[in-house]
Amino acid sequence: MNAHSNMGNLNNQERLLQEDVIDLRQYWRIVDRFKWRIAALSIAVTMLTAMVVFSMTPKYQATATLMIEAEQAKALSIEEVYGLDSSRKEYFLTQFEILKSKRIAERVVEQMGLTTHPEFDPEQQEGGFSLRSLLPFLSQAEPLTEEEAAQLKLQQVTDAFVERLSISPVRNTQLVKISFESESPKLAANIANKVAEVYINSHLEAKLEMTQQATSWLNSRLDGLRVKLEESEARLQAFQEAEGLVDVEGVRGLARQELNEITEQLLAARKELKQAASIRELVTVRGSDVNALASLPEVLNHSVIQDVKRAEVEASRKVSELARRYGPKHPKMIAANDQLASVESKLQSEVRQLVAGIESEYQAALSNERALQQELNDAKAEFQVVSRKETRYQELKRDADVNRQLYNAFLTRFKETSETSSFEAANARVVDPAVAPRQPSKPKKSLIVALAMVVSAMMGVMLAFLFEALNDGVRNPDDVENKLSQRMIGLLPWVDHEKGERLGLRTFFESGRHQFSEAVRTLRTSLVLSHLEKPAKIISVTSSVPGEGKTTVSENLAFSLVQMEKVLLIDADMRRPSVGKDFGLPVYQPGLSNLIAGSATVDECVFHDEQSGLDVIPAGAVPPNPQELLASPRFAQVLESLSETYDRIILDTAPSQVVSDALVVSRVADSMLYVVKSDSTRQKIITDGIGRLLQVGAKLDGVVLNQVDTTSKASGYGEYYGYYGGRYGYGVEEGLEQGESAAPVTVSATASKSSEEKNFEPA
Repeated sequence: MNAHSNMGNLNNQERLLQEDVIDLRQYWRIVDRFKWRIAALSIAVTMLTAMVVFSMTPKYQATATLMIEAEQAKALSIEEVYGLDSSRKEYFLTQFEILKSKRIAERVVEQMGLTTHPEFDPEQQEGGFSLRSLLPFLSQAEPLTEEEAAQLKLQQVTDAFVERLSISPVRNTQLVKISFESESPKLAANIANKVAEVYINSHLEAKLEMTQQATSWLNSRLDGLRVKLEESEARLQAFQEAEGLVDVEGVRGLARQELNEITEQLLAARKELKQAASIRELVTVRGSDVNALASLPEVLNHSVIQDVKRAEVEASRKVSELARRYGPKHPKMIAANDQLASVESKLQSEVRQLVAGIESEYQAALSNERALQQELNDAKAEFQVVSRKETRYQELKRDADVNRQLYNAFLTRFKETSETSSFEAANARVVDPAVAPRQPSKPKKSLIVALAMVVSAMMGVMLAFLFEALNDGVRNPDDVENKLSQRMIGLLPWVDHEKGERLGLRTFFESGRHQFSEAVRTLRTSLVLSHLEKPAKIISVTSSVPGEGKTTVSENLAFSLVQMEKVLLIDADMRRPSVGKDFGLPVYQPGLSNLIAGSATVDECVFHDEQSGLDVIPAGAVPPNPQELLASPRFAQVLESLSETYDRIILDTAPSQVVSDALVVSRVADSMLYVVKSDSTRQKIITDGIGRLLQVGAKLDGVVLNQVDTTSKASGYGEYYGYYGGRYGYGVEEGLEQGESAAPVTVSATASKSSEEKNFEPA
């Protein structure tokens, strides 16, 4: 069991590694399988391409090299009249597009008379008739005039001409390649040179035409500009005389300076008025109290008050000194007191005079402020009048200056254009004229044929991969693991037999079917070794849909097991029974349905095949309710009873996707084998059938891939069972020992042999 677990872990690891690695062999097998179809497609496409290519008319390509000048010779700055700046990149791009234009092409067609050339004339190419002549109902429109028909023909020839013309700038240079394709090498060279010539002449003509147009237009505009200039100058002179203006800008400057001075004086007067008003308000609040007024900072800071204050302080100090030495009636004391009183009286008198002066200063500041305000208003009004005059003057002067500038510019340009109207300078020159080529440029027959072969082969490979991707059948063991996520327990090869007939019953024993016999023995070995510890006595075999070979697998698995053990084959497909018919039993032979119903005994139902030693129980009478019989407890009891007699019981059950009989039988089976027909049944049908079995808890041991085409590499059979090929074969009578030695055994060599292994070995 440990060996089984280790083997499963290794297989899972290998599968994960394989999912991350691209299997190039698988892609090679797909290509190898479709190789003849790919080769046939490639050869057919290559031959068809060769026939078309070799029937094509060769085309010759001639090339002329033209250099476009960046700096043109110019007498004056006349390039501004023409409207192009040759120093910019856009100039060259524009010239390239002009070379490709239909105007150049039409001129070349007209000058070379290509409208009547057999290679370009639509009427000559159509052999004198057109589709409209064959189908009259297309010509129901009004007939074209001769001029309209000629114009239409010119347009058609020009379109064909442009398709053959190729303009290719040489990168990082001023050169451009002019190439033309034609059936005639000489005509191709002539046309390439003609395109360069027409382009140069067209540029000169356009330049001359633009110069003449500019001269005419400038001349017509000069008269009007002269009249405008004279009118604007007359209006300016009349305005100056009417307003008496000599120097408008000087007058406005003086008015501005006067306005600024008055404004500054008004600001100073308002400041003085504000100070006088604050002092006046303080004096008004203190009233007639001289001492209170004398304490005001505005009063104390006055120079006269400060002098009187100093005198008062000096008199007070003198009185204090004399009071220490003399009495109050001493003459010096009396004189000092009188002096102090005189100073104090003078202080009060000065304070009163100062207060009276504050009122006068306030009234004077107020009158000054009002006078300056009035003067400022008058100055503003005068300045506005001057400004309006200056504005009108500047407007008239500006109009006159603009008209003068325009007139001078047009006059200068008119003289330049007139002097250079006869000067012609080409903007391009031919560096390398075209010569008639000797070899055709296309078709490149060998290259086209080779490419057709390669592309068709690649397309064939892609189609092969597409068909392979669209095929969702199961072909090989890799598909079983990758698509179905199941273990492949056995693989049975395809055996040739009559179409529409079932495989012969005794194919397993035929001497010429060694590969098939060995595949069945490999299935038997894998099944036995999957249940070493607990043998699977009851083995159920089912498939998704009818025709996948489940009955053939059941019969041949029973034949291989009966060589080792006592085996019973039961046909549990009571809807379409086949086992009894294969063994040649009559339709009235009692079978499983009779045994479950109790209408027959085991001995009556069992048929013993003498040639193989296999016991067989056919389906018996077809009951109306097969599923109810299989789901009954009686069926489980019958199997349990038979298990005591037989070592293995093989149950051939109905397809799981058709009816639910296989789901019912899976409850009593120890092992289930799911038969899948190679490259036939769709993947979804198989996965749905396996999913239904797993949902009911079926013990699914793996998938038996049946009818594998071992001659095709698509199945991958050769990689897995290639050693069965050739003459590595033997008869059934050679014994089991040799056959089993060839079967791939995937268990550990150190695993202990159980009793079932001992039974598995030949006696």
